[in-house]
Amino acid sequence: MNSVMIPPGDGPLVGLWMYQNGGGDSVERKLVSRLQERGARVITGLNLAQSIAGQGEILCQGFPVESLDLFLSYNAGEQTPFQVYLYETLNRSVTCINSWEAFNLTEDKFLTAHALHRAGVRTTDYRLCHREDIDGLKRTIREWDGRVVYKPVHGWGGTGIFKIEDERQIDVLMPFIHRLDMPHFYLERFINYDKTDYRIDIVDGQFVGCYGRKAPDDDWKTNITSGGSVITREANDAVIEVAIRAAEVVGADIAGVDLIYDLDAEEYVVLEVNGIPAFATPEQEAMGIDFNDRKISVLTDLIARKIGVA
Repeated sequence: MNSVMIPPGDGPLVGLWMYQNGGGDSVERKLVSRLQERGARVITGLNLAQSIAGQGEILCQGFPVESLDLFLSYNAGEQTPFQVYLYETLNRSVTCINSWEAFNLTEDKFLTAHALHRAGVRTTDYRLCHREDIDGLKRTIREWDGRVVYKPVHGWGGTGIFKIEDERQIDVLMPFIHRLDMPHFYLERFINYDKTDYRIDIVDGQFVGCYGRKAPDDDWKTNITSGGSVITREANDAVIEVAIRAAEVVGADIAGVDLIYDLDAEEYVVLEVNGIPAFATPEQEAMGIDFNDRKISVLTDLIARKIGVA
């Protein structure tokens, strides 16, 4: 395990743990450069999974991370339970982006939908049932006319998501669901939409970028890992307003808000709020999805303000 090199000087210390694939390394270099221009000292590669904690301190690769002025965790693909556990602990003594509270909320689909719904932000109809409440599950299928989507409350990329269109499917699916060892069922009513979505990127309450995804011809899921494809699209005032409000409700400094257009209700619906939305990849930038520089600029301003060098 490599030891952390502490930058010389007396400026505030910012720690980063950022994904490196898909252009993440380039984004990190630009962010570090801009923060250094503001007088911050930056330590990269602070993966909390490479830590040991005891006697009142967390040492990541030998560095006491609670001496940081701010910690930015931006790596969804390599999260481990241990890393997440220490993230919660670190948040109690160091300013984190996103905060642990916002991170934890956006990692849970039910908690996110519940918070948004209570705040008046339109989501799909949803229901949480105990895993033994098979009657409740079947009743939901009847009430929603067989337009039910089962989702794990945690996870990303469309993994484990499937439609339930008939009560008879339950008997077939129950062995699979029980193998997941989930304490409950999280269900959403399937929305009639055009098989495309919006991803609206919000940083510090500001709109910074937009793109969309399109489901393959033989599926309804837009997730890239489920066969969906990225498309360019322009954000209108309505989706921007909803996305900004959704990010505010969950308390996220950084958010990628996924929306679809409900063709029946003729309004936009928030599906998820992602706390670690990826920057555009080089391939996506070549397509014209070119919001990275603005996102880095707004993120730099946000960090600078939080550490007092704005």
